[in-house]
Amino acid sequence: MYINLKKSGVLATLFLMALVVKGQKQQLPAWEPGFLDIHHINTGRGDAAFMVFPDGTTMLVDAGDMSETHPRTTSSRNAELVPNRSKTTPQWIVDYMDQFLPKQQERKLDYALITHYHDDHFGEIDSLRKIAPGGYQLTGIMEVGTLIPIKKMIDRGFEFPINLKDPKVQAEERFSSDAYGMIPTLKEYWKFVDFQSKKVGLVNEALKVGRSDQIILKNNPKGYPTFSVRNIASNGNIWTGYDDSFYALFKQGEYPGENPLSNGIRIDYGKFNYYTGGDISGIDGMGQTDLDALESHVAPVIGPVDVATLNHHGNRDSQNPFYVRTIRPRVWIQQNWTADHPGEEVLRRITSTQLYPGERDIFSTIMLQGTKDVIGGRLDQYKSQKGHIVIRVYNHGNSYDIYVLNDSSEEREILAKHGPYEAR
Repeated sequence: MYINLKKSGVLATLFLMALVVKGQKQQLPAWEPGFLDIHHINTGRGDAAFMVFPDGTTMLVDAGDMSETHPRTTSSRNAELVPNRSKTTPQWIVDYMDQFLPKQQERKLDYALITHYHDDHFGEIDSLRKIAPGGYQLTGIMEVGTLIPIKKMIDRGFEFPINLKDPKVQAEERFSSDAYGMIPTLKEYWKFVDFQSKKVGLVNEALKVGRSDQIILKNNPKGYPTFSVRNIASNGNIWTGYDDSFYALFKQGEYPGENPLSNGIRIDYGKFNYYTGGDISGIDGMGQTDLDALESHVAPVIGPVDVATLNHHGNRDSQNPFYVRTIRPRVWIQQNWTADHPGEEVLRRITSTQLYPGERDIFSTIMLQGTKDVIGGRLDQYKSQKGHIVIRVYNHGNSYDIYVLNDSSEEREILAKHGPYEAR
């Protein structure tokens, strides 16, 4: 049964509630040409956002897959793997995408974008991982790309600000003692890229800061002239806001850690704007706004948006006041997996009408009991604290709805619908 939830507003919401009462399951209506769908997938093991652009072009942003061998992963501090353990995390990501891929098109990903090289964003090898025919271990984006062809793989590269393929760099104590094995996982990732390049013609590129012609519509670009993806930041290189020029925060040889090197993009569709930026931050070690941090530099070129994902999952070092006041989204999306997130002070900032006026809605893929015990009733400000979060943009970017889908079910039925929101 198909219900046009987009047009029926309050009546559709009431009908949806009636279906829930009766125990029936309402599925997300299929993607149609002209829709921009952004699915924030909850697996409990890291970030993954699947996108279907208005002409059916597809992209996956991140494929987090934290190892089950770490005590933190299996403790009450972290979320459980959902919907169950019958599949690996990447298998669940692909299973999700298979449900919502445009049915009339070839089964593939046109783009995959990895924001940075941390386990909850691109995977982590361990003794439990299986070996693919290409000789690489199956984890994160490597397993996703083995199960479904990826046409273009975009990452932050490996040469700047330090050369991660340099044996001397790899032998440095900060990498050799890394409990989460970034370098060993990267070596498997490079094997994956090499093998898939030869097998299916995968193209691997570093994000080109300032450009809006790297991630483009592949099927019908002339049909949607107001759609674009702008590359905002990568490796601490920041778009200036004009042309495709950028400036650098870091010099060759300066490695600030992975988080500040995250790739960030803004998606524009008519009036609608969406920003996601990996794990960048804007609060220093003393809890003060850091005007030299990535958040402070990217905020002016991002500008006001309709929807933004919380940087660094809502960690205490993120969403500084200047950043919040500048991008001022109508909707915040939290991609979460641990009781550390959000920091209470982060919640205070993103809900503060002193920083910017007007309504704002917050959605999270999960909220752990430890967070509830500490923050308490302030979390009631969230519209949803569990489930896959889907943004569906209509009318050439003029309006959008937000759906929350059941992450405990393999059917992923609708739990709630919010909207319509008018793009600003």
